[in-house]
Amino acid sequence: MRGWGDIPHFIHQSAGTLRNGPLVQFLNNIDITIMNKPADYSASEMKQISKRYTTVANQINRHRTNELKNQTIIFNLSESFANPNRVPGVKLKNNPIPNIEKIKKRTTSGIMLSSGYGGGTANIEYMALTGFAMCNFAQTLSTPYTQLVPYLRHNPSIIQSFNYAIAIHPYSSKFYDRGIDYPKFGFNKFFYLGNKKAPIIHQKKIGANSYLSDETAYDNTLNQLSRHPQGQFINLITMQNHLPYNHLYHHISHYKATVPANGTIAAQVENYAMGIHYTDQAVAKFIKEIDNIDRPITLVFYGDHLPGIYRNSMKKDGLKLHETDYFIYSNPAAQRLGAKNLTKHNHYVGPNDFIAMTA
Repeated sequence: MRGWGDIPHFIHQSAGTLRNGPLVQFLNNIDITIMNKPADYSASEMKQISKRYTTVANQINRHRTNELKNQTIIFNLSESFANPNRVPGVKLKNNPIPNIEKIKKRTTSGIMLSSGYGGGTANIEYMALTGFAMCNFAQTLSTPYTQLVPYLRHNPSIIQSFNYAIAIHPYSSKFYDRGIDYPKFGFNKFFYLGNKKAPIIHQKKIGANSYLSDETAYDNTLNQLSRHPQGQFINLITMQNHLPYNHLYHHISHYKATVPANGTIAAQVENYAMGIHYTDQAVAKFIKEIDNIDRPITLVFYGDHLPGIYRNSMKKDGLKLHETDYFIYSNPAAQRLGAKNLTKHNHYVGPNDFIAMTA
């Protein structure tokens, strides 16, 4: 099929149609197996499993007085956020993320293993929202956001645990078909660029970066926290550190990079480092703001994948090229209600672990 010019593209179905033509793109979607049917699968077996775990849940929750839906939970996917100093052969002159490293030391935190490198944002987001791991799907299902979510009558996710849920993304609604998927998940509102009913406000850019800043993303989140003081779920997807990484900022020499002789470009690493430095400042400011709000708020911050600027061997350094940063922070009001730091089994996690860890 590739010999005939077909390039399967599922990140954005309309983009795939423009690339391959409507007939070929239609055919690309026909032979998709979502999941291989397990042995002994049946309605009665699923009811038994549901009954078993309902009993376990009732046992766990019998002494709990707090409900998740009465709190504010923020899942913050930070675009391409990952500490460059973990990449073999890369070393920066200064630390671009001192605030986040301090936060990680006093919270539930560690390394998130990403299934993507240089891309795959929506798959990480899907795993975080649903608790489903991509490895459970058949290989023909490469992007659930465009190949699965739009066609299901019910999409189980953390959103259904709340009476009110919104998504904030300072970019287009069309990428990964989020404008179609978020209503299917049950979000009440989706704030994005171009939405007149739920617009992105406080718009700021940094240097020559064409994407809106992380400060913009957090300012819009704070605006929502003030407008809706009850419990809610917020899905916040940033864009500031998306590629490209050329000639974005001034003073990048502050993060002068030593890189291996494998094709990695130092200037790109330095521009990227300056970008996550601005993220570091915005996160610290945001946490100070939510600390001053006298109602329980928990923030799950995670990088979706590394930027695709490192030319290291995937065979040799593959694990390191899939390690991003995460932390789970509860403000003082949430801590007073009993929010605790996890101290075991939390160093390496997957995005599909965040729902359970948050609870």
